[in-house]
Amino acid sequence: MANKSPETEHPHKAFGWAARDNSGVLSPFNFSRRENGHEDVTIKIHFCGICHSDLHSLKNEWGFSRYPMVPGHEIVGIVTKSGSNVSKFKEGDRVGVGVMVGSCKSCDYCNQDLENYCPQMVFTYNATYIDGTRTYGGYSDMIVVDQRFVVRFPDSMPFDAGAPLLCAGVTVYSPMKYYGMTEAGKHLGIVGLGGLGHVAVKIGKAFGLKVTVISRSSDKEIEAVERLGADAFLLSSDPLKIKAGFGTMDYIIDTVSAVHSLAPLLALLKPNGKLITLGLPDKPLELPIFPLVLGRKLVGGSDIGGMKETQEMLDFCAKHGITADVEVIPIDKVNVAMDRLAKSDVRYRFVIDVANSMSK
Repeated sequence: MANKSPETEHPHKAFGWAARDNSGVLSPFNFSRRENGHEDVTIKIHFCGICHSDLHSLKNEWGFSRYPMVPGHEIVGIVTKSGSNVSKFKEGDRVGVGVMVGSCKSCDYCNQDLENYCPQMVFTYNATYIDGTRTYGGYSDMIVVDQRFVVRFPDSMPFDAGAPLLCAGVTVYSPMKYYGMTEAGKHLGIVGLGGLGHVAVKIGKAFGLKVTVISRSSDKEIEAVERLGADAFLLSSDPLKIKAGFGTMDYIIDTVSAVHSLAPLLALLKPNGKLITLGLPDKPLELPIFPLVLGRKLVGGSDIGGMKETQEMLDFCAKHGITADVEVIPIDKVNVAMDRLAKSDVRYRFVIDVANSMSK
């Protein structure tokens, strides 16, 4: 099977847009999807969000990209077929698929609904599936996925604005739950107001937190406070303003993926405060130990969430009317969108209208 072309290795013809090399330029691509198995659902893709990790992967910035690559792991659509053992979904259901499509299903992590930490977790694209074939993501017309890795998409949630929650939403929701950052009245700082940060503001407010956006860009202040509902804004490029905020925050979520200093962020925390990093800088950051020891502070990380928690997050967001702020584009504008994303020129997530623009 490994010797077959992408177009012939599986029985079902599929169409998407793929990058052929680390230029990251996407163009039309014919490939195939597997037969719908007993545990599988086949999904007609309606929308797919563009995550910053798609851009990193397309350009091989993390060093493990394989081409051709069809990115996309914020997938929403409608079930068109379900296997004989599928109990959770039926034809016509609204569903979503996030960052992973497989795991071993039997280790301690899988048994605790933490499939995202399974050593054999399979990414939705740029990975090898359990049958030895390549995984291709959501910049495509259809996908076949094991039911365990499919979530029910709430009826009240719009497909386009809800799609980014499958990555960005659970990436901020999971650490807030795990690290106990949900106590109403506590003070949460959010570093960076991009795809992750703007969703973190909304989820933080839904938990009843006081939310301060921390950004080096002063033009984000009106956006943060007036449009997204943050309680305050802190300009990180102004040392006096940062100093005035020292010792005022219970938690900080750091979404910045560029190399940056952690010392000022640790100083913003109260004793027992928690700094949780979600961005993935390509070089190690310097971690001063004195503030950790003297203030009993904690630095942690978090990576998406398991399937049970992803469903919980979607239901929570539907209940509180939370969606991402999106700019919907046709697939033929995807390369322009990638260039803009590289310059942070999007508020705050591009979403591809797959159903209405993906044609062979």
